[in-house]
Amino acid sequence: MITMIHTFLQIKKPAALATIVSTKGSTPRKKGSKMIITSTGALIGTIGGGCGEGEVIDKALEVIKTGQPVTHKVDLTSGLLYEDGGICGGIMTVFIEPLL
Repeated sequence: MITMIHTFLQIKKPAALATIVSTKGSTPRKKGSKMIITSTGALIGTIGGGCGEGEVIDKALEVIKTGQPVTHKVDLTSGLLYEDGGICGGIMTVFIEPLL
């Protein structure tokens, strides 16, 4: 992942880096997991998939546009998929920063 981050910095393509900075409860990935999101929505890596990752992708696209980093909380403790047993049931805090 570090090599890919350096590549994006060198070729100067708009992208954002999402890093899980904390977790509570059961989450699909743990602290330190990273994902690169390009301005076209392409992904390198994962922070867990599903709706939670979709939220982070949306935020990352905003970060690419504004150039301003954000911290986003992904709450996997409720919702339709939770009642059906389809999501983990924890909370992840994700730091999203531009790779410019």
